[in-house]
Amino acid sequence: MRRFLRPGHDPVRERLKRDLFQFNKTVEHGFPHQPSALGYSPFLRLMAIGTRSGAIKLYGAPGVEFMGLHEENNTVMQIHFIPDQCQLVTLLDDNSLHLWSLKQHGGASELLEEHRFTLKGPPGSPPSATQVTAVLPHSSREVLYLGTESGNIFVVELPSFRVLEDRTITPEAVLQRIPEDNCNRRSCELVEALREHPKNPDQILIGYSRGLIVLWDLQNNKATHHFLGSQQLENLYWQRDGSKFISCHYDGSYTQWPVSNDNRQPEPLENTVPYGPFPCKAISKIYWQTTKNGLPYIIFQGGMPRASYGDRHSISVIHGSQQTAFDFTSRVIDFFIIFSSDPAAEFDDPSALVVLAEEELVVIDLKSAGWPAVHPPYLASLHCSAITCSHHVSNIPLKLWERIISAGSKQNIHYSSMPWPIDGGTNIAPDPPQRDLLLTGHEDGTVRFWDASGVCLHLLYKLSTVRVFLTDADPNDNMNTLGEDEWPPLRKVGTFDPYSDDPRLGIQKIYLCKYSGYLAVAGTAGQVLVMELNDEDAEHVVDHAEADLLQDQEGYRWKGHEKLKTRDGPVRFEAGFQPFVLVQCQPPAVVTSLALHSEWKLVAFGTSHGFGLFDHQQKRLVFVKCTLHPSDQLALEGPLSRVKSLKKSLRQSFRRIRRSRVSSRKRRGGSGNASEVQEVNAKFDQDALQEMELAPVQRKIEARSAEDSFTGFVRTLYFADTFLRDSSRHCPSLWAGTNGGTVYAFCLRVPPAERRMDEPVRAEQAKEIQLMHRAPVVGILVLDGRSTPLPEPLEVAHDLSKSPDMQGSHQLLVVSEEQFKVFTLPKVSSKLKLKLTALEGCRVRKVTVANFGSCKTDDYSENDLAVLTNLGDIQIISLPFLKLQIRYPCIRKEDVSGIASCVFTKYGQGFYLISPSEFERFSLSTKWLVEPRCIVDMPEVTSNNHVHNNSGTENAARKS
Repeated sequence: MRRFLRPGHDPVRERLKRDLFQFNKTVEHGFPHQPSALGYSPFLRLMAIGTRSGAIKLYGAPGVEFMGLHEENNTVMQIHFIPDQCQLVTLLDDNSLHLWSLKQHGGASELLEEHRFTLKGPPGSPPSATQVTAVLPHSSREVLYLGTESGNIFVVELPSFRVLEDRTITPEAVLQRIPEDNCNRRSCELVEALREHPKNPDQILIGYSRGLIVLWDLQNNKATHHFLGSQQLENLYWQRDGSKFISCHYDGSYTQWPVSNDNRQPEPLENTVPYGPFPCKAISKIYWQTTKNGLPYIIFQGGMPRASYGDRHSISVIHGSQQTAFDFTSRVIDFFIIFSSDPAAEFDDPSALVVLAEEELVVIDLKSAGWPAVHPPYLASLHCSAITCSHHVSNIPLKLWERIISAGSKQNIHYSSMPWPIDGGTNIAPDPPQRDLLLTGHEDGTVRFWDASGVCLHLLYKLSTVRVFLTDADPNDNMNTLGEDEWPPLRKVGTFDPYSDDPRLGIQKIYLCKYSGYLAVAGTAGQVLVMELNDEDAEHVVDHAEADLLQDQEGYRWKGHEKLKTRDGPVRFEAGFQPFVLVQCQPPAVVTSLALHSEWKLVAFGTSHGFGLFDHQQKRLVFVKCTLHPSDQLALEGPLSRVKSLKKSLRQSFRRIRRSRVSSRKRRGGSGNASEVQEVNAKFDQDALQEMELAPVQRKIEARSAEDSFTGFVRTLYFADTFLRDSSRHCPSLWAGTNGGTVYAFCLRVPPAERRMDEPVRAEQAKEIQLMHRAPVVGILVLDGRSTPLPEPLEVAHDLSKSPDMQGSHQLLVVSEEQFKVFTLPKVSSKLKLKLTALEGCRVRKVTVANFGSCKTDDYSENDLAVLTNLGDIQIISLPFLKLQIRYPCIRKEDVSGIASCVFTKYGQGFYLISPSEFERFSLSTKWLVEPRCIVDMPEVTSNNHVHNNSGTENAARKS
């Protein structure tokens, strides 16, 4: 009974745990999910993005990031920076306004919400009376002008949000100064845009939805000029010198208006329909940028012909005879131009176009010929093709790192060399202690290599496996080719492309050896590719081998998808990782597990039918093992099969419930008289209560039936050099764990290096362990004589790890969904186990060995198990004694995709998807912590530094 007793309180261990373990969610990598608003401060050189879930994120120079969350979780409709201040205002779809400030605390800046406010009308007034449609932060930094659906413009004091009722601009006051024959009360309904005069802060331009535009004198509280447009107004933009402004309209036209000093009725200078004469989409936002050479940049959103291009998301740039319509694959939320914000400058001289689309951020260099895109250092579109798997590799050797970067730089030659233009703030976080890679597999058959060392997740290199196979798409197709006479002059930009040519191309498993440069990737249709890194382009034949996992067993027929067809003859590959051998599993089911041993030159793979071992040096199949149970007919239908045995699944669920009840009744007495039954029940209840008091973590686990579907599904594969046959000789081995709780162990004979190509690798099954509760095996680990996990292949050869202890006895740790169990080797006798709480429905989903270092001293570190459960909890369990150290809630248990996507690092960090486009990064270690730490200083304030700040942002955000 002693091992079931709760251990006593150890203050030394408790203190050490505080030095080792600490849970933090540190940073969100990727692109914000469902963006809804965009803002930019030329003064701070910071960009802000708001989302539909109420989040607001600020970005500056790489590493400068801030995040805030509105308590209401409402959609952010508009974002406006206060001129010359470290403050911004957000408007939500519940009509509330929020004031945020960047304040310094503890040597770093923080984004804090200071005030909130909702505009209220008089009692009995309709909601439209105060529904805010346009926001103008005045350059005095003292007030906000709020345009509403009713046509009223309210003035609100900053930072108190007090309404200055005596300064309200009513439609009646506006109409007093305008001839009655030109407009009526309905002309002043719904304020579309508010713009401050760039040279005179006492004048603002008011644009109403029906086309009326008024120049309003704030000092004298009157309209000095009015402009009558013939079309519904969308937006306004002042030219830099204030002599003209541009209005854009619903019919796809824009108009230039002069602003004179006399009281004559202004007439439009020019009305242009860029893509006419046929009916066009609305131009929702426009910029008119002056340059030294006299030719302006005219940049606008929309305006495409409705009939032929009504479904396109475009932004057009016109500069003299140059004209390009940038075509985005997702809806444009908003955009802004980076130009000279110096009020003394005579011209705008635009340098970059920044576009926030629904699924990505695109920056266009307007200074370079051809207007190329700029490679973003953050806000990467992780989901340009849907993420299907992830793999993290810590502490990459410098040589491999440089080779990967070199291969990636050859892919990026079409990007602009322009420095990142949004460069506000200063990153004061320490440099990353090591180089880390996060590899993501995608539905389109690509693998992307991300620099995950620091706060910014930066794309280094993209690998495509498509060239090996015959698909409908030609890899040489260029989506950006533009015919000379094509009109409109569309050019596709961005990387977001959610459509896969063939779902069978999807990457399911990735394994990279950082010492040898070997990479193995496996896919949806049973394809396993082994690759090596080559610094030059090359053309070669990819060797093929087939692995028949059913081994010609009768009575089985695969109902799923066919295998991918491969290309015949030599295939040309770019510099980088190039496949040299393809192993095709038969049936072509999804590859569910993968392991690579680069020292032995072996790759192991598993599917729902079995597993196999391939010698990629001799390019020879070593063996295959079928794990299919006679009842596993469901495993033969495949993930892409339209026919799923729902009835069978339900039937099995009811059978499990019935078996559970029957076994419970048998346990509680079965036959016999009532008194005996009561006595048995009382004893059972007492035992259960005692067990509850003594060991709250451990519960009885219900055994599963061998008839449950997918019992042959191979969940994990593991290579180890250990004692499998006897305690005197160790040998290479391969371990496999299945969904039915079976562990297979194979002895391997790998010839020495001098005879490696002459003699074949041989394998022989040595052990087969069947766990009593038949829970899926999710992890296998061998501990050496010092109870330390065996090092990775080639780790000892590179002097990065101690040699494993081969003198003491080894131990085998098998992790199933429901318990951890330690066996002695080579006898495989049970030594120790830890059961998870079956009562709570707790199941292990992910497990890995992590090294935790003390934050107090560099001399102490220990290896522990990091475990993620189906409840979203993370548990840290000690090795080799399997004691629960600490538990943290991490992911919502309802977030099934987040739990499935989680990947741990070797040093106690982790990543999981919080949306299709974002990874949440977390840390379990006090020593290894990657989080933003940055500071934003107030630049020197110069007069009129607000030039054209946030022009048109509120209109585009509201319409989206």
